[in-house]
Amino acid sequence: MRPSTTPVQASAEAGPQPVVPLLLDIEGMKCGGCVRAVEQRLLAQPGVRQASVNLITRTAWVGLDPGSADDATADQPGGDGTDPATPLIAALAGMGYAAHRRDAGGDGAGRNLPERRQQLSWWQQWRQLVVALVLLLFSAAGHLVDSRPLPWPLALLGEIRLHALVATLALALPGRPILVAGLRSALAGAPGMDTLVGLGMASAYLASLMALVRPAMGWQCFFNEPVMLLGFVLLGRFLEEGARHRTGQALEELAQLQPDQALLLHGEGTEATLRPVRVGALRPGDRVRLLPGDRVPVDGLVLSGLSTLDVSSLTGEPLPLQASAGMELAAGSLNLEAPLDLEVLRPGNSSAVARIIALVEQAQARKAPIQRLTDQVAGRFSLAVIALAVATLLFWWLWGAQHWPQVLASAPASSAHGLHHSGHLSLGMAAETPFLLGLQLGIAVLVVACPCALGLATPTAITVGTGRAARSGVLFRGGDVIEAAARVAVVLFDKTGTLTLGRPTVTAISTAANDITPARLLQLAASLEGQTRHPLAHALLQRAQELGLPLLPVDAVQTRPGEGLSGLVVGHGHCRVGRPDWLEGHCGVAIPSEQSTWLESRETAGATVVGVAQEQRLLGLLAIEDRLRPDARPSLEALRAMQLDVGVLSGDREGPVRQLGAALGLEPRQLAWALLPGQKLQRIEQARRSGAVAMVGDGINDAPALAAADLGIAIGTGTQIAMDTADLVVMGDRLEAIPGALRLARQTMAKVRQNLVWAFGYNLVVLPIAAGVLLPGFGVVLSPPLAALLMALSSITVVLNALLLERGSGTVTRRVGP
Repeated sequence: MRPSTTPVQASAEAGPQPVVPLLLDIEGMKCGGCVRAVEQRLLAQPGVRQASVNLITRTAWVGLDPGSADDATADQPGGDGTDPATPLIAALAGMGYAAHRRDAGGDGAGRNLPERRQQLSWWQQWRQLVVALVLLLFSAAGHLVDSRPLPWPLALLGEIRLHALVATLALALPGRPILVAGLRSALAGAPGMDTLVGLGMASAYLASLMALVRPAMGWQCFFNEPVMLLGFVLLGRFLEEGARHRTGQALEELAQLQPDQALLLHGEGTEATLRPVRVGALRPGDRVRLLPGDRVPVDGLVLSGLSTLDVSSLTGEPLPLQASAGMELAAGSLNLEAPLDLEVLRPGNSSAVARIIALVEQAQARKAPIQRLTDQVAGRFSLAVIALAVATLLFWWLWGAQHWPQVLASAPASSAHGLHHSGHLSLGMAAETPFLLGLQLGIAVLVVACPCALGLATPTAITVGTGRAARSGVLFRGGDVIEAAARVAVVLFDKTGTLTLGRPTVTAISTAANDITPARLLQLAASLEGQTRHPLAHALLQRAQELGLPLLPVDAVQTRPGEGLSGLVVGHGHCRVGRPDWLEGHCGVAIPSEQSTWLESRETAGATVVGVAQEQRLLGLLAIEDRLRPDARPSLEALRAMQLDVGVLSGDREGPVRQLGAALGLEPRQLAWALLPGQKLQRIEQARRSGAVAMVGDGINDAPALAAADLGIAIGTGTQIAMDTADLVVMGDRLEAIPGALRLARQTMAKVRQNLVWAFGYNLVVLPIAAGVLLPGFGVVLSPPLAALLMALSSITVVLNALLLERGSGTVTRRVGP
């Protein structure tokens, strides 16, 4: 990706330089203002180059200077013993945010993800909610006493001092965290959602307390209002937390792919015993036994056994994998049939599934460009709301009520009779004085404003989208990648290893001598090519191995790069294998007309033909082809159906590329052949005139082209190189996942836009109503309890809308298995 799509940067020059990633879990963030404040505080710390915060997952992705990270490393020799996260955690603690480092060690990245999510104050929120609702019932019962006479024990519910005590307990117990957090963020110069709610509750409580202490002021008591407001706010947050929890289920499912325990093989031979051990205790070189029904605990090499494995959970590939001795298995695969003995290659925190989880976690912390603008608006939103609330209070107190006297509703007189107040009212139902009217509307403005919806609009959709893709074996590297994928207009493919299988095979043999058989011709060619590592040599050797042909001894081998090679084959004398034009032009080998016709037809069909000669006599020709992937044509047709332009950029010869284009239904203008790496970059720049360009390659030899494109897609490999190079990684050999991934990106960005329209629209509509715009003409007053309920519903709506992505059509790929 180009530098414009990197996370928030401390300086413009920091973009292209490498950074050391650090992931922090942060508690206490409630809205977009919190996100912006945390990012600014992190960026202000020494050694921090980049910072990106996700409100949904409550994580911060921090890019550190390599020098500062190396100087302060706790777990590596040579460091000074200081965790680089320590000063960052201390800086956030000063703002009232509890943070801790996402530990990459232990049992593997993401091993305790479900536990971490359950520890996000779930029980604390539930306890606060229960206490608030109980107090709310006591407070609401006061209205029953005002409306009808009740016997003595229940009549106490109408005692105003009892309601004052209930309100005090509500603010001191379940409301205390909100008041403290709101005060801290205000003192830090970054007021957020807690600040707005805290001001609303404190204003209503203090006004009611003044009315109770000084009845002569003639104010009403509104002790039930802060209690009701707190109850609705906590209920909304509890429901919102439950909806947020669903957005992280995809990542939890990935974490569950790595088991907690493994069976360690202890001892040798018949004396070997099985002992259960923690996966985190396994080290390279250990041997483990994998039973049917078990998941592979770590990346390992099969030592013995023969079985099939379900790898769909990692790659989305529906067909089982045949596992045998010498094969490397990735952690998370499910053993289906028989026991396998494995040698541990990498510990749990370095396994394939751990790398996938770490990549998804970092991807969810990386922002889409559209989110940065939203966070900037949300960061200043709370200050604007506080200013609007103060302006509303002053307007109705000093001018509005005098200009429209009808807005002062008739209300029972506020007076004190012993220990009782007949003026125990609900704020928003009546106001006798201009000041109380202004106070009522000012509190409503504070409470109804919802920076939460603004802060949640983008990360909810991004989190659900990346999680849904990861379950299907498609890994987006961040929200910026999803946004780029949604804008793609042109998709360019590499040929070898991408549209083709990347494994050339012998497809036809033509003998030119009566005393030579196809098997003997293949044996001679494979014996000579066994001395080189050319890709065509692999095809010949593989075919010879399939037919059980032993290689003949060869001496005095001489190689002509790009032409062929020669050598003395025992029993056959001096033989050559190479390009037909080289044999004919430089070696004096005559090619009969019948063989020339066969050669021309095969090359026209896209095959590479090599000749085998003994001295100056042609023995025969062999055609070698790299076959088209079975899903190549359906995948390109799906892309064209999405109104995307497709093309092929290849370094191969014109003939094979044209043949490939014909098989895929591509026009000549969509094909390019014999391209050097620099020429591929030029072609990508030309294609960019039509829109954003995606380049699809194998993630290794196509690294420059993948980096130059707006969206680099690596397919056919799950290696760390692919993950580091490409923006979008498709695990396994599945071209059909690319249309699904681009479709999912479009759906995700559609949800982002819907959420932003709702979040901005909600605030634009309800804030003027809360400020009293409709009061003079229509008598509409938005009470603080109703405002609190609307605020909670606005946040929940954003989260639930993003969760609809889970049910959306156009899945990334179909797969089977658990």
